[in-house]
Amino acid sequence: MLQRLVLTQQIQKALERSRVVTLLGPRQCGKTTLARTFVPPNTLNYFDLEDPVSLARLNEPMLALRDLQGLVVIDEIQRRPELFPILRVLVDRTPLPARFLILGSAAPALLRQSSESLAGRVETITMGGFALSEVGTAAQMQHWLRGGFPLSFLAPSDEDSLIWRKNFVQTFVERDLPQLGITIPANAILRFWMLLAHYHGQIWNNAEAARVLGVSESTARNYLDVLTSSFMVQSLQPWYANISKRQVKSPKIYFNDSGLLHYLLGIRSELELLTHNKSGASWEGYALMETLHALRPDAAYFWGTHAGAELDLYLLKDGRKIGVEFKRADAPSLTPSMRIALADLQLDHLFVVYPGHLAYPLAEQVSVLPLETLYTSFLQTLQAQRAQ
Repeated sequence: MLQRLVLTQQIQKALERSRVVTLLGPRQCGKTTLARTFVPPNTLNYFDLEDPVSLARLNEPMLALRDLQGLVVIDEIQRRPELFPILRVLVDRTPLPARFLILGSAAPALLRQSSESLAGRVETITMGGFALSEVGTAAQMQHWLRGGFPLSFLAPSDEDSLIWRKNFVQTFVERDLPQLGITIPANAILRFWMLLAHYHGQIWNNAEAARVLGVSESTARNYLDVLTSSFMVQSLQPWYANISKRQVKSPKIYFNDSGLLHYLLGIRSELELLTHNKSGASWEGYALMETLHALRPDAAYFWGTHAGAELDLYLLKDGRKIGVEFKRADAPSLTPSMRIALADLQLDHLFVVYPGHLAYPLAEQVSVLPLETLYTSFLQTLQAQRAQ
């Protein structure tokens, strides 16, 4: 199994400063495997709420939890939301005998319960599947095709990976969503999910999607909220600059996992991926997700005007305004849209991310960065800029 050192360190630091750490993410992304590196599953301090034994132990939750010391892990906590008020009582004790790492599979109710019951006591970390920095740049093509879910990426063959993703999608719509309290018919949410695959990287038009599916606009919006809150897709919000130009005010849609996107588009192999008419949009979304994972900005948006100027990512990080463009090209060039974004958004720097291997300056305040060395090249460029 691949080591997830950055995420492990992030959790360790969070546990040092917070009484409760919530680790959220989709099912099968590796939350349980990661949690078991902190607390072995065969100990009193580990509760898996899909395990009948753990459920039986928590029939009297205060009795089961109050005498435990050190770190306590509770997995799939959205199955027992009544535990949150009890956790509040336990983590308010002085001195504090135990801290809690709680895991949840992207349930809106989980976030609501934790914010209400554990306000000021909880730190939330969101995780997904393997990132490129974790699998290594030599595996970039496999990672792009199969996505980052561990069992999909590590499958013995592309065919095995595709079958795993097919089963994941089926299980998600037929079992996982109902377990989260979402009562949408499986066929309806699957049709909507497949429609979203064709919107990947595009401006979302809720009215158009509702018309295609033959549902109301409020229903289409609800479907999108369900897939967003379960970490299947990301609705990237637009940034409104204080300028006179008419600006885009609808979100862009991106799949969080490229492997699920490719399954829903019917892409089965590297050759099909490279020749598919959605190849460019797929790579842009893949690179965008890797950028967000690597740079961990304070906030992320996209920007666009009705005149055609646009910026794929507008990031706020450490007080700086950073622009990012994604170009699947051998040698990206400076475009009028980039110049407009630099001026209108008053960017501190603009990075052009591409699939090549060399980092180089493109113009003043504009640098080309390889996706494979994104984080290190980003830091080096900003440090050099500060030194000037």
